[in-house]
Order: sequence, then C-alpha cells, then structure tokens
Amino acid sequence: MTNLDMGNLADLRDKTAIVGVGNTDFGSLYRNLDPERSSYDLGMEALKMAMDDAGLTKDDIDGVLVSRIPDYTQFCDMLGRHHINYATILPGGGRYSGMALQYAVMLVTSGLANVVACVYGNNGRSVGATYGGEREQSGSFDTMYGFTSPGASWAMMWRRYCHQYGIREPERLGAIAVSNRKHAATNPYAVMKEPMSLEEYRKARWIAEPLRLFDYCLINDGGVAFIVTSAERARSLRKPPVYISATVGATSLTDHFTQDDGFQTAMESIAERIYPAAGIDRTDVDCLQIYDHFSPAVLFALEYFGYAPRGESLDFVQDGRITVGGELPINTSGGHLSESYMQGWALHVEAVRQLRGERGAAQVPDCEVVQYICIAHIASSHILRR
Repeated sequence: MTNLDMGNLADLRDKTAIVGVGNTDFGSLYRNLDPERSSYDLGMEALKMAMDDAGLTKDDIDGVLVSRIPDYTQFCDMLGRHHINYATILPGGGRYSGMALQYAVMLVTSGLANVVACVYGNNGRSVGATYGGEREQSGSFDTMYGFTSPGASWAMMWRRYCHQYGIREPERLGAIAVSNRKHAATNPYAVMKEPMSLEEYRKARWIAEPLRLFDYCLINDGGVAFIVTSAERARSLRKPPVYISATVGATSLTDHFTQDDGFQTAMESIAERIYPAAGIDRTDVDCLQIYDHFSPAVLFALEYFGYAPRGESLDFVQDGRITVGGELPINTSGGHLSESYMQGWALHVEAVRQLRGERGAAQVPDCEVVQYICIAHIASSHILRR
C-alpha cells in the first residue's frame, strides 16, 4: 500500500460542498412496477428534485456524472444541456457512488467544472434484474464452485469470521436488520416500513447460509442525485451547505472469493488517512452510513475503522446501540436492507439530510459529522460535516 502525503488530502478539506439532493419514492416504485419507466427517467426525476433543493437551474450545471444510466449524451440531451465543461459515465457497481463524489470534488477543486450533478437511475426491479443465481455467468473461476452471486461470497466471509472469532450465536447479526427496519419506518421514501422483530428475522429462510433473507439488500427501482460545488458558491444557495471534509479511497483488486482478509487491508488504509485529512477523530463522528448490501459489511466496517475491537462488533450492534437514540446510529434511512438498494447513492442523500437536521423522527440529535463507508474492491469513505 502506497504511503500518501496527508497534506494533499487535507488541502481538500471543506473546499467543496453538497448543495442539493433528490430521490424518487422507492416504496411506490417497488409496489408499482413500470418497465416503461427507464433509468433515464428515474435519474432525471431525482436531478430535478436536487436542483430545486439547491435553488439551481439546468443552466447552472456544467458537469454531469451518471451511473447505471446507459448514455450521458442522451441524459444531457434530456436535461437540455448540450455544451458543458465535463460529462462522463461511471460503471453501475455500488462502489461507484463513492467515486462519483470523489470525481465531483476533483472536478470542482481543479476548476474543470463549477457545479457537478451526480446522477443514478436504476429500473432493475421492473425489468427483472438479478444479482446472481443459476443463470449467472460471471466468467470468474469461482463460478464453478457455486459462487454465482455476491451474497454467496459474503456468506463465506461471515462464516470465516464466525469461525475465527468463535461466534456461537450468529443469529445476533439480526440486530442490524431490525435497526434498519426501525429507521425505515420513519422514512417516507422507504420500501420496507413494516416493523420487524428479531424473532421474525430468525424465522426467515436462508439465502446463502449463514445469511438469511433480511441480511440481503433489496432489488428496486429508483433515482438519486446530489450536486457538488465550491464552498464559496454553496454559501449563497438555498439550503445550508454540507461540506466535504475528506474523501479517501483504496483498492483490493481480486475476486470476492479470494478475499481472505475481507477487504481489511484496503479499509484500514483508508481509516489511517481519512480522520487526519478531515482534521477530526473518529469520536467526533455522530452517525455512520455504511454500504450494507449484506449485514456483515456493517460489522467489518466498525472494526476496520476502529469503532469496535476485532471480533467484538457483533456485541457492539446489540441493544439499540446503532439505532437513533443510541451511541452510534447507523444507516438512519433504513439502509440497503430496508430503505432501498440504490448502491450507496441514497446513503449519501441521507447523510446530507441528517446534517441539515431534516430527518424528523429519525434525526440524530446535534448531528454535525457523518461518515460514509463502502467496503468493496474499490473502497471509499467520506467525512461530511455541517
């Protein structure tokens, strides 16, 4: 792992801000499938909300980053912006939501663009998308062993963790799903709002043992957008700016099944750099938004970033500790397990709304600093502050 100059990262501190956010109603889209509604349509709906949220118009946008939307040319044409400073497309994998923010920060601080719209659209549920199964042909060496989905790989990582640390009650993992569901009940956009008990979690069927149904993210349609600009410009816009105090990345470029360290090396590299870059300590963080495509990701993130000792994160998440009102609220929108699976994009929106104090019953009191964490081949973390 290359040692990077902390000064370079610190130079970016609070130079940019998220000034507008928007998202579709994930719950309504989940219940009312509409294959005719494209990812372009969903992304555009979210972007219009984000522009209104910021008090900006399409003429202010001079940078566009899209993900899971097939073509930035068509999207910009729909927006009515044919001559802008920068436009590109990012792959559709979930790790790219964090990269979108990083790219926007670099564009603004370099002067290549002034106001960057980051937009995600996904109509996967309506068109019948799946993330693995018998028909999955990934071309990976692991496929021949039955690892035809990310969930199978995460089930193996969780099994290894339980063996390594002597976990005797792995069903206690359900505390994460139950907390997420409690948060989603307060979220008007969420898919899964019905209360859920730990007993209901335990009765759910296995998907890839030892992971159960409620350890898995949803598959749903939706659109999400956020807008990034300079700190100077942000101060004159409609909503209070949310400053990007630090953003850091690292890679672990190999197949899921060969992740014998569970992405630990990459994540600990980020943890070592991000707090000094932001000028804070982890104890200053009021709320975490963790990319929870599978429940164990929350546990691993807590340990890699020093919130819990190795092997003790399962104890850490019990007894309401990660629910609003607890010591360290996590995924206060319901996360990927209950709000929606927008591949990290909606977690960014939730972070902004928490820092603005807009989350009503799920508002973290006096929320000033939020950290986003994504465990993946291309891992990332941000520190956002009020």
